[in-house]
Amino acid sequence: MKLTTNMRIRNNCQNSQRFSDYLLKIGEGQAATTENGKIRLSNEFCKICPTLENLINQVYPEITLNMQNIQWLQERAILTPLNEKVREINFIVQEKVPTAAKTYYSKDKCLNDEEAISYPVEFLNSLNPSCIPLHRLVLNVGCLIMLLRNLDPPKLCNGSRLIVKALHAHIIEATILTGPFEGEHILIPRIPLIPTDLPFSFQRLQFSLRLAFAITVNKVQGQSLRVTGLDLTDECFSHGQLYVGMSRAKDTSTLFIIADEQKETKNIVYSQVLK
Repeated sequence: MKLTTNMRIRNNCQNSQRFSDYLLKIGEGQAATTENGKIRLSNEFCKICPTLENLINQVYPEITLNMQNIQWLQERAILTPLNEKVREINFIVQEKVPTAAKTYYSKDKCLNDEEAISYPVEFLNSLNPSCIPLHRLVLNVGCLIMLLRNLDPPKLCNGSRLIVKALHAHIIEATILTGPFEGEHILIPRIPLIPTDLPFSFQRLQFSLRLAFAITVNKVQGQSLRVTGLDLTDECFSHGQLYVGMSRAKDTSTLFIIADEQKETKNIVYSQVLK
């Protein structure tokens, strides 16, 4: 069985059939490429943004006036391939949030006493593995956040998006943004987290979440967005990322993309995966 119809855009986009065909070609690696093997982004299917600030303003216009509007927040996000760029964009958007910020510091320690001499706490604090939260977590009431671990499946899962409602010393109150539990208020505790991609055993006690105004393309699979920002200044690096990022959009008129100066980007597709 092979799926060929994009139901996400079928009833929302004026040029839905052309956009669907365009996405299908991208997904199958058949879209026309330039001499350097990249895809030139078409103004027919997206709005090209000249700068990151412009992209942010297109996706989150007048954010100070809409922080309490759950529907407004749940239908938009900025997507990008790399975690480092996600952090950069999130910090920029967070600065626009009018509420006061509160900082939470993690408690880090080596699980092996013999390794503690080689890896002091200051060094552990500086580590930012992609699978665990930052040592220094800065949050505001009204911020979009995403869980990094399953806390209470299926209600609170890795990748769930929420809105911060209140910040306390040892607990965070939040509202679930999407899914069957949308609008439900929940409490998030600190939990111990142990990364598995390091050559030594280390534990971080922290709230298992991060800001989610921007999220990685891989984290947004299966979701739909009415307003989609796609930052491709760091190009896609794995199979199908460009297709996933662009196909989250319901409408080409609200798909905003920033790429290189030539408005070109890589499309990584491995033919053996499609067979």
